[in-house]
Amino acid sequence: MFVSPLIARIGFNTIRSFSNFRPRCSKQLQMAPPPILALALPSDTGRVLSIQSHTVQGYVGNKSAVFPLQLLGYDVDQINSVQFSNHTGYPTFKGQVLNGEQLWELVEGLEANDLLYYTHLLTGYIGSVSFLNTVLKVVDKLRSVNPKLTYVCDPVMGDEGKPYVPPELVAVYREKVVPVASMLTPNQFEAEQLTGSSITSEKDGQEACNILHAAGPSKVVITSINIDGNLLLIGSHQKEKGQSPEQFKIVIPKIPAYFTGTGDLMTALLLGWSNKYPNDLDKAAELAVSSLQALLLRTLADYQKAGYDCQSSSLEIRLIQSQDNIRNPEVKYRAKRYI
Repeated sequence: MFVSPLIARIGFNTIRSFSNFRPRCSKQLQMAPPPILALALPSDTGRVLSIQSHTVQGYVGNKSAVFPLQLLGYDVDQINSVQFSNHTGYPTFKGQVLNGEQLWELVEGLEANDLLYYTHLLTGYIGSVSFLNTVLKVVDKLRSVNPKLTYVCDPVMGDEGKPYVPPELVAVYREKVVPVASMLTPNQFEAEQLTGSSITSEKDGQEACNILHAAGPSKVVITSINIDGNLLLIGSHQKEKGQSPEQFKIVIPKIPAYFTGTGDLMTALLLGWSNKYPNDLDKAAELAVSSLQALLLRTLADYQKAGYDCQSSSLEIRLIQSQDNIRNPEVKYRAKRYI
């Protein structure tokens, strides 16, 4: 066997001791992790934490909200309140549900690494009181880091008179969530649940916005109201406490089909555009509605092209194919101010 002269001089035992050698100051020699560029070089738009549901297939919850916000220039981190194979409108689904303790554990991990600075918090479907109470703790924690945090809440509780969540959740939304929200985006049924009033006219919709303003949020958008066969959005912006809000409506043409994920997408678009136009909620809503309607019309056309009866079940939205409509919507639906 060949032995190099160097090894022969210093000996095999010495070589083994070198191989086992570790510097005593290894902790000092460890390099600091690279900066989080979303924090070191923040975008002009903002950094969003989105807590919503997730599906492997299809576009609802975070799958419907995160991509549009990224297209609009936002850094978005997401926590999935549930992870399902598909949305619950299918014959069956499989998956996991995150509980409040697990949510808080994720937040603690972010905090331990100084990663809790966000400009916006976005929440959607939440299925339990315990999880919603933990979300309220998250709001407090994020505002301790950034007191100017904007909390956009889609209070998903039901639609068209049908509740999705247990009754006790409504009280938590009304008594605890509404007061800390910056913007609320309920539909007609949810606005009725939050205010305890019936909405059967535009005047009722305006008054519901006033009730919600008095409870907390400066911006309220009731995203869909059916009145006398017409579909409306009613928006309201109270720019200063005690002042009368600026209120408007947008008439939205009905599309003869039912789609999944539209509420999640609408709230994300309202967050994205209202932050770009903070003093012009009318314009933000026009852009959001125009994006959504273009996407829905594309979705409908594609299903018809595939020979599918669009009224037989809920349709998965064509989000990826509609990204140009999200980035640069052609405004076709105009806001009309209430006087």
